[in-house]
Amino acid sequence: MKKKVLVIGANGTIGRAIVANLKEDCDVIEASRSSPTHSIDLSSSQSIADLYGRFKDIDAVVCAAAADIAFKPLIEMTRADYLKSLQSKQLGQIDLVLQGLRYLKDHVSYTLTTGLLNFDPIATGTAAAMLNGAIEGFARAAAIDMPGRQRINVVTPALLEEAVEKYRDVLPGFPTASASLVADAYRKSIMTSQNGQVIKVGW
Repeated sequence: MKKKVLVIGANGTIGRAIVANLKEDCDVIEASRSSPTHSIDLSSSQSIADLYGRFKDIDAVVCAAAADIAFKPLIEMTRADYLKSLQSKQLGQIDLVLQGLRYLKDHVSYTLTTGLLNFDPIATGTAAAMLNGAIEGFARAAAIDMPGRQRINVVTPALLEEAVEKYRDVLPGFPTASASLVADAYRKSIMTSQNGQVIKVGW
C-alpha cells in the first residue's frame, strides 16, 4: 500500500523536489500557504488543525515551508525580530508535531527542516542559528518521547545549488547540494525506521 505523505511547502524549491521524488510510489498531498486546495498557515494552530482534520490517514508529514527569519547585524536585532523569526521557523514546525499526536495515526513520521547556520554561522545569522539548533534539539528529545510508533527526524541541507546566485554574497564559499539530492534525505526519513536523526545533506 502506498504511503500517504503530506508535504507542507510543496510549491517551494525543496518542496517541489520532494513531491517529484515521492509521487511515483506515494500518495502526495501538496499543501502550502498559497495552495487553493490545501492551504496552511504555520503561524495558526487552527489552520494546522483544520488541515489535519481533513487527512487523518496520513502516514508521513514533511515540512519544507519557507520561513521569515530576520537577518540583521546583532546590534540591530530586537526582541521582536527574534520572536517573529521563532514564530515563523520554529513554533510552526513544533506545532505540526504536537497537533499530529492528537489527530494522526500512531505510526506517522515527521520530517522537519533546518539549515547549517547553527554549525557554520555567519554575521547577521543569529536568529537562524538559534532556531535551527532549537528545532534539532526538540527533535532529538521528542524522538524518545513519541507515543506509539511515531517518529521524527530533521533534514538540514547545504545551500541549494538552485539558490546560489541569490545567496552568493551572503553565503560565499558555502557547500552546495541540488534540490533533488536534498529530496532523497526526506525519502530516507519517511521510508526507513530512523528516529531522532539530523540528516545532513551536502556538508
